[in-house]
Amino acid sequence: MPAVALVAACGFQMRGRADLPFESLYVDGMEFSSFAGQLKRAVERSTSTRLVERPEDAQAVLSLLGEVQERVILAVSGGGRVREFQLRYRVAFKVHDGKGRDWLPTEEVTLLRDLPYDDTQALAREAEAQLLFRDMQSDAVLQVLRRVQALRPSSTFDAG
Repeated sequence: MPAVALVAACGFQMRGRADLPFESLYVDGMEFSSFAGQLKRAVERSTSTRLVERPEDAQAVLSLLGEVQERVILAVSGGGRVREFQLRYRVAFKVHDGKGRDWLPTEEVTLLRDLPYDDTQALAREAEAQLLFRDMQSDAVLQVLRRVQALRPSSTFDAG
């Protein structure tokens, strides 16, 4: 029982429902991307905000502006063989009311992971890179939700 008291005392909160500052949300852009699907599922599962099918029915529109996965060579051997990559995952988004008012101007979530590389394990390293990109995508979804959750309601959120 003392461990529970210690965890509670440090301000720890279990993941649960997050309150977004609006009642309805439309997710716009990249309709067929796995990021958009994962973001929508996260909103449905962990918030009280209702997803709508049309932007005109939403109090807020979260526009996904781009998603990029990159591999950058960090180190090469003396023979010119790649020894280490950096995986980069970026998502750009903004939140607006659909009428020209930005509630959250364009923001970008950028995540980086270093990946050692060995030619003799190319297939295993490729599988590891794909797993890391999926993990980075999940982390980016949580970061987007946290940034949207941090918006403070004001008169701009009124439907009128």
